[in-house]
Amino acid sequence: MKILVTGFEPFGQDTENSSGMVVERLRKLDWGPGFGVVTAILPVTWAGSVPTLLEAIETHQPHAVVALGEAGGRAVVTPERRARNLGHGRIPDNDDAARPPSPLDDGPEWLESRIDPESLIKAIRSVNVPAAISDDAGAFLCNAVYRALLSETDLPGAFIHVPAVRTRGTATVGQETDPGAAASSSELSIDQLTEAIAASVSAVAADLMPSI
Repeated sequence: MKILVTGFEPFGQDTENSSGMVVERLRKLDWGPGFGVVTAILPVTWAGSVPTLLEAIETHQPHAVVALGEAGGRAVVTPERRARNLGHGRIPDNDDAARPPSPLDDGPEWLESRIDPESLIKAIRSVNVPAAISDDAGAFLCNAVYRALLSETDLPGAFIHVPAVRTRGTATVGQETDPGAAASSSELSIDQLTEAIAASVSAVAADLMPSI
């Protein structure tokens, strides 16, 4: 059993990205016998994020993928129920490229997660981290990666947004998921986010184990 977990590099002027920091910490955990975790950090670019995801899948051949991103307007961990067929870069990415609103593919407006978000909520709350299901992953690169995971692979896949937590200073970016939302100051720490995602990954592995 092998599960790929992805996060994003820092964006804009920020030197940290909570999703990437969680991924870095997951690499150091002992997952015990039976399954392991492989990871990838995705660039915050329209040109590079999806190709890097697909390259990591090709390289590692995982049984499932749990993709992470940060949402600066949210204070709790939010598994996404679905991915929208819309890409919109209101602000420039790390390549200084913007994107007008347009479909990401020729498919339907929404694609549903292949991993039950309710099971992820249960796992996250089991380690005393607050969580809520989200019905909208936005239209920025988090959604684009999630959409590609669901449209270009047949793997069990989920996307989880984590708050824009910083180990020093405060986030200046991260609100692209919920345009117009006020910045939310989460009381969660990177350690708590790591524990929540580790519990989610373990739950995914437990659900898949009988079928492998």
